[in-house]
Amino acid sequence: MFSKEYTLWCERATGDPDLVKELKEMEGNEEAISDAFYKSLEFGTGGLRGVIGAGTNRMNIYTVGKATQGLSAYVNSVSKNGKVAVAYDSRIKSDTFARAAASILAANGIHVYLYPELMPTPMLSYAVRYYHCDAGIVVTASHNPSKYNGYKAYGPDGCQLGLEAADYVLSIMNQVDIFDDVKTMDFDTALAEGKIEYIPQEVIDSYLNEVEKRRITPDLDFSDFKVIYTPLHGSGNKPVRKILDKIGVKNVTVVPEQELPNGNFPTAPYPNPEIRQAFECALKLAETVQPDLLLATDPGCDRVGIAVPDGEEYRLFSGNEVGVLLLDYILEQRTLNGTLPKNPVAVKTIVSTEICQKIADAYGCELRNVLTGFKFIGEQIGLLEEKGEADRYVLGFEESYGYLAGDYVRDKDAVIGSMLICEMTAFYKSKGLTLIEKLDKIYQKYGYYFCVQKSFTCEGQTGMQKIAGIMETLRNDPPQAIAGTAVAVFKDYERSVSVKQDGTEEALTLPKSNVLSFHLADGSSLIVRPSGTEPKIKIYIEAVGKTASLAEARREELSQAGTVLLGF
Repeated sequence: MFSKEYTLWCERATGDPDLVKELKEMEGNEEAISDAFYKSLEFGTGGLRGVIGAGTNRMNIYTVGKATQGLSAYVNSVSKNGKVAVAYDSRIKSDTFARAAASILAANGIHVYLYPELMPTPMLSYAVRYYHCDAGIVVTASHNPSKYNGYKAYGPDGCQLGLEAADYVLSIMNQVDIFDDVKTMDFDTALAEGKIEYIPQEVIDSYLNEVEKRRITPDLDFSDFKVIYTPLHGSGNKPVRKILDKIGVKNVTVVPEQELPNGNFPTAPYPNPEIRQAFECALKLAETVQPDLLLATDPGCDRVGIAVPDGEEYRLFSGNEVGVLLLDYILEQRTLNGTLPKNPVAVKTIVSTEICQKIADAYGCELRNVLTGFKFIGEQIGLLEEKGEADRYVLGFEESYGYLAGDYVRDKDAVIGSMLICEMTAFYKSKGLTLIEKLDKIYQKYGYYFCVQKSFTCEGQTGMQKIAGIMETLRNDPPQAIAGTAVAVFKDYERSVSVKQDGTEEALTLPKSNVLSFHLADGSSLIVRPSGTEPKIKIYIEAVGKTASLAEARREELSQAGTVLLGF
């Protein structure tokens, strides 16, 4: 069915020996050919993400080239002397894709600022803003397994590319022949001619200084504070260790098996700090080190997860729990030390815990809710900046382990996340509290909000169809009750409508998105959305209870009901 495309690639895709080999191995395998060519990788506000390999539905130098040609056209449409910053992480072929993108940009008359080695995703956002670039590119697939890579595009504000710009890039891509219409030039020639410029150490130092400025309790003593840190074979190793050293955290033990970059992720097949498996090496090391805190950053170093001692075991915290702790810590301590701005603003995504509203209200902080995706948090910082009020922003977070305090970048940042989590943990230790005890105090004050996120993988063409079918069924025939409790409010963000139990409708003000939420009469909720970066459908569950045991029982009940609701 896709023999024409396959044959063309066999003839023309000769620029990477790995692709030549893979295409040859595909011969006669109709299923493999179909999966590789049945569609083109979709380019949107999140850029590209897919399995590395040959074909239009794969990440390779040609799909990266086509996207970069489209981005080049966009930059040249808005600037006569365009500038683009480029970064990459430790994934397989990340450096190759970054150099290919830089060469294409240079061939299109655009000046390129390229990091000379792997760097965290937020440091790309910083470079875009530092150099006043028109766009940015970071080659990363965040926490996906090793077979994936990705291409994130950024706008001049340091946020991921907006919808209008992404649509423009896509419109150009749709006109570009993947082999004949992509301009390029020799990388070394472009470097020698000054069209590509390596980003110097002073920019990295400037970024770290901006992170350090966001400390909440700068005179804290870390002399008896111990940390185990794992970069999970990714880009966080140098900057995270550097920032911890700068603030005085000297007793840092790095997990040796996971210290060096390795895109195969041999010790963490799913390098995601959201899951316990990613912590296994750190937990083993903790038996002898006995740290106060375990930190893990994903390969792109924009997400950070933690574990803390719990008796003789270690408890992993969810992204919601860390977000709640950070919000409370920042608001409480900045109130006490007189640094909280007038009319402070915090931002969270709609799938993140609602207990944040109660915490924000207690400190007179405005809490803004945005769609899933940190670019929407970044946009809120930008709106404040336009009014000269960027200092009002105190924290943004999403339940998927992304945090940002400060306006120096416009993406989630595991470097500042690691710094603030260490500071917060050491601060509470100085008060005789563990993070577990502090979190329980917050729950005692505001109520127990227990969350869980469940993901269901649906790969390939049939998987996409299955996810679409689930969303269509729920959208057109939403349940009136879930787990024995009435649905008080049903929100369809694609249709921009909120429907109450009595049938009353209200318009939603957020941008359209393929998200459905069910808010129950007892304060609990279930939110369903397809992943924007993986072949998964996700359900976010929040159970509310007066006690921990009641909230836990309700969470389990809703988790089972949610699984049935999606048909798994």
